[in-house]
Amino acid sequence: MKEKFGILRSTCVPLPLENVDTDQIIPARFLKATTKEGFGENLFRDWRYDKQGNRIASFVLNDPKYSGKILVAGKNFGSGSSREHAAWAIAGYGFRVVVSSFFADIHKNNELNNGVLPVVVSEACLAALFDAIHKDPGTVVEVNLPAQTIASPATGISEQFEINAYKKHCLMNGLDDIDFLLANKAKIEAYEKNKAAFHAFL
Repeated sequence: MKEKFGILRSTCVPLPLENVDTDQIIPARFLKATTKEGFGENLFRDWRYDKQGNRIASFVLNDPKYSGKILVAGKNFGSGSSREHAAWAIAGYGFRVVVSSFFADIHKNNELNNGVLPVVVSEACLAALFDAIHKDPGTVVEVNLPAQTIASPATGISEQFEINAYKKHCLMNGLDDIDFLLANKAKIEAYEKNKAAFHAFL
């Protein structure tokens, strides 16, 4: 079971870069691990730290002005290889939402499967969010999953977003695919029993 997702209000971390691929999100050398622990520490590792392990002050995750549970990213986020570890790193760092105007499909599904909500907005909305956050790092954004809206009341930004009904149900109830199946175990067993009885009758 994961933390249930309802309405999230948070400040944001802006990453106005397009075509951020999964190797940039989590470099390949960290993929040997088979559990999710520790991946957040290496999110955007080669952008956050130099080869000596020192923080790169110019990178946004190292900028004390910006914090929060919402990552606002440029167009075509999560392209490249299908590694689920990229979603592990995003969730492990503490992000619950990633906003972009376009996600690579596999990465988008990996985020959903790991308790992170990918919110697809128009390019105009994305540009307005970047502008608002850069002008005021304290800008609060509200992501309302039940209503499928993203808004920043102080700036007037507001937009609807789409999400698969099944994935919405899972996020709102803190379920992954296995949790969902276990929660419906009795229904599945009843269905299989009725199906077997029907075929026996024939």
